[in-house]
Amino acid sequence: MDSTDEVSHKRAELERCGPGHDGRDVALRDLAAALRDRFRTKGEIDDVEEAITLCRAALELHPPGHPDRSSSLRELSFYLLDRHDGQGAVGDLEEAVTLGRAALALCPPGHPNRGACLDTLASGLWMRFTKQAAICDLDEAFELNWGALELRPPGHPDRYSSLRGLVVCYLSRHENQGVVSDLEEAVKFGRAALELCPPGHPSRDVSLNNLASALQKRFGQLAAVRDLDEAYELHRAALDLRPPGHPLRSSSLHGLTLCCSSRYNDRGVVADLEEAALFAHAAVEFCPVGHPNRAIYLYNLSCTLWGTFQRQVLTPGSGGARFVRRAALVLHPRNNAHAASSLRALSLHLWDKFRKQPVIDDLDNAICLATYALELRLPKHRLYAVSVEHLTVLIRERVQRLWGTNLDESVMLGRAVETLCAVGRFFRDRFQTHHALTDLNEAIRFYRYLLQLRPAGHASRPSSLHHLALCLLERFNDAAMAGDLDEAISLERQALELSTPGDPSYDTSSDCLAACLQMKISPQISRVSSIRSVATEYEVSQVIRHVIFEVLESAPTRLLHTQTGTLCDRDAQISHFISGPQYKQLLSSALSYDPVERACHIHSVVSRCFRFVTFSHRWGEGEPCLHDIQGRAIYDMPQSGGIKKLQKFCLTALKRGYLWAWSDTCCIDKTSSAELQEAIGSMFEWYRRSHLTIVYLADVAESGSLDSSQWFRRGWTLQELLAPDTILFYTRNWSLYKNIESSNHKSNDTILEELTRATGIASRFLVAFTPGVDDARSRLQWASSRRTTRPEDIAYSLFGIFNLHLPVLYGESVEVALGRLLGEVISQSGDISILDWVGEASTFHSCFPARISSYRTLPLLSIPPSEQSSTTSQPSPSSNALRKLCRSLNKIPLPRFSNRRLTLPCFSHRVTAVRRKSADPLSSSYTYEIQASGLRLLEITLPGELENVASLPGGLGSATAPLHIVRPWHSKSLGGTTTLDVSATEQLLVTLGRPFSALLLTELPHNEYKRIASSTLIAAQSIDVASILQSKVRIFSIV
Repeated sequence: MDSTDEVSHKRAELERCGPGHDGRDVALRDLAAALRDRFRTKGEIDDVEEAITLCRAALELHPPGHPDRSSSLRELSFYLLDRHDGQGAVGDLEEAVTLGRAALALCPPGHPNRGACLDTLASGLWMRFTKQAAICDLDEAFELNWGALELRPPGHPDRYSSLRGLVVCYLSRHENQGVVSDLEEAVKFGRAALELCPPGHPSRDVSLNNLASALQKRFGQLAAVRDLDEAYELHRAALDLRPPGHPLRSSSLHGLTLCCSSRYNDRGVVADLEEAALFAHAAVEFCPVGHPNRAIYLYNLSCTLWGTFQRQVLTPGSGGARFVRRAALVLHPRNNAHAASSLRALSLHLWDKFRKQPVIDDLDNAICLATYALELRLPKHRLYAVSVEHLTVLIRERVQRLWGTNLDESVMLGRAVETLCAVGRFFRDRFQTHHALTDLNEAIRFYRYLLQLRPAGHASRPSSLHHLALCLLERFNDAAMAGDLDEAISLERQALELSTPGDPSYDTSSDCLAACLQMKISPQISRVSSIRSVATEYEVSQVIRHVIFEVLESAPTRLLHTQTGTLCDRDAQISHFISGPQYKQLLSSALSYDPVERACHIHSVVSRCFRFVTFSHRWGEGEPCLHDIQGRAIYDMPQSGGIKKLQKFCLTALKRGYLWAWSDTCCIDKTSSAELQEAIGSMFEWYRRSHLTIVYLADVAESGSLDSSQWFRRGWTLQELLAPDTILFYTRNWSLYKNIESSNHKSNDTILEELTRATGIASRFLVAFTPGVDDARSRLQWASSRRTTRPEDIAYSLFGIFNLHLPVLYGESVEVALGRLLGEVISQSGDISILDWVGEASTFHSCFPARISSYRTLPLLSIPPSEQSSTTSQPSPSSNALRKLCRSLNKIPLPRFSNRRLTLPCFSHRVTAVRRKSADPLSSSYTYEIQASGLRLLEITLPGELENVASLPGGLGSATAPLHIVRPWHSKSLGGTTTLDVSATEQLLVTLGRPFSALLLTELPHNEYKRIASSTLIAAQSIDVASILQSKVRIFSIV
């Protein structure tokens, strides 16, 4: 299995073992081991960082007395040694030795892990000896390696490790004391170790390298050419096992450099010298700036280049012999300290050569060597300024040569550019650690060099602009120089112009520009004191954690990880982020920000990392629930029923660049009433917060239309259409609807028109819908043609649309569920438009319908034009009468609903006569004429006899209880005017003169009323202006 696949597999195992799981400690250690294995092949230091974090977490689960504590201590020590080997941090080395001793103390003689603990501690002590040269460490390492070897007789699987440890100890003692017999022992144990590492063994490259080093050193003592030739072949074999990216590749290249140089010195073959130079350049290239071994590799490079230079100037007829004698002391490096002088002198020679005969490769070589020389000299070095001046001259010349030429870099210039970038990062990192402004100034200098070598049109120019802007921003924070801030703003604007929206570099520059502008316009930020607020890594990590919890607080509790197909709870989501490279990059970058911008930057990055996609679809057979997929990877499950659909959804989200996804089928524990209640109450907000909603229309073919889908006739999908800002429709075969490649189908006019036709919802609501109780009647109408599997869900599916938080009580009737919803709408808004419906009344309340379908579009009122204008054509009323009506309306309370009782202000018209018209014997309906005070005669047709009306001869009826035709009233009935002043009287008169949908109420005992005859539209209209002015507003208590 590939190392990356192994890491993914172990990561999935860890996700299945959440906090509190019995196997979590093992899963943590297994993932750490897989990450270390990948580090050994690919060299990504982030893998070691994560392995250390995981191992520390495992150690917390193994307190003193736990049988596996020694293993966790030893493994953590091992990973710290790996990080020290890559970064050279002394603290890692000291902690590794301390942990190694603690692990060994828990493994007395006879313990099965004692050999491994002896081995690990010996490695730590040997590495400490190579840094500090304390011979006691080397002696103890010898003793520990011999002890481990005794516990690993021939045939033991780990015997090679002890042999390898003895090899490096003998080589180190030879370097320290010069005893030839130590070399013989190193060669002997090196061959034994190699025999135990046949082809395919994971440590074969290390064994090859160690034996080659021993033979190479023996050649230096005994001059046996066969040792040198064998060493070369062994280094070659090791190099083949260490491809580009391998953390130890530079070590093999370094070994080959030494072999070729020695062979040239011994035999004088020019090809060996040229090969040594190639290997030396490659070793430097694969060893990053700041690596503990880089200075050694630069020294070897200067040695080989000096040899090449010496040969060139000594060619017959060149007259270079005298120059070599004069320059030998300057050019030929005697140790690491002289390497910088040698490299600079060689650069000067190439510069002189270029000025005499302009060959661009000579100039590029000169720049590369000058950057190497400058890298070896810190700013306080007496020759640093001279080196900087020399490099400035070279870059200025190279920039002039760039104009009007191909932007492709030569190999040497490419190396120089990478070195300039690395040195810039080195000085910036050192500033963040030591806070010396000189370091930041040097970082700015190198980034300016880099920017010059990446002119307009260069692919990497945006990143160079951004890095220089960051440095200037840091200097502004430290020294409060307004010019730095203005330049940083200008640079980020240039970077944005050269970047593509959606690219990470674009988002990064956009965030930085926003931070710069905020600093510019905010006085308390722009006047930063010269004492910079420096945050520790721990403080920043706490801020990041706080922001993570803040971002996730309004996100779904469980999400599907699209890369692995596993369901992750909140802890697993956070673990994914913290153990990944994005967290480490954020932790590093956030340290460079001012406290105010830091929080903004962190929030921006965390929000992007936790973006999620929501799924909208019509449920079908075999939909997986939470317990079906928990602890499993959906990609590994059989493609049956809803699993295939879920797999396609996650894969589609992954292809569109999203790490997290949510589906209502399996991301909610529906066996938990509390969680279900929370989910239903939060679902609208989850769809609103999602970065994308994917709608799957299983019943729409590739050439089909939207309005043919059942998705538009289901209850829950209404909020799934209205809530998201961004939505994409996929057809049956998971292709985009009509193959419209758009980032948001809501922004496509063609699809928007189809959506309006299919739903009856105006486009302005589809594009920018705001949840709430305003315009409640329209929202109920949108849902009136929709259905849900469980009847009561039709009410629950509207909670989010109305922004209401009510208890979910599965098992209650749909009438009660809908009644609770409508009652809450009236309580919060007083909106009487929801009383405007036709159909069967609910048993919950007589003014509420039994079904949502009663809110379908009402028929238009059919009033003859002559009658419509009759009231408004009446003589103008007296101002006193109109003001009296206005005052009475100003005093009425708002409608309210409580304890299943509706308190409703109404214009009341008492029924004075009811007459049943002659009925058709074949018809099952009944038609009545009703006369009410102040109203024109009205006619209604009912499917049954009118309630509370006794039939009399001649078709007349006698009401057995008082009846009232009422017009519910709310100040919003005047179109939003909340106070009725004199200026609104004309509008009031027009409104009251229009036909209206009336309610018919019958009186009950205890002064309560009930709505009757709701199955038909009751269209009523005032007789004239005088009847309007004489009408009274009453407060009815309706049940």
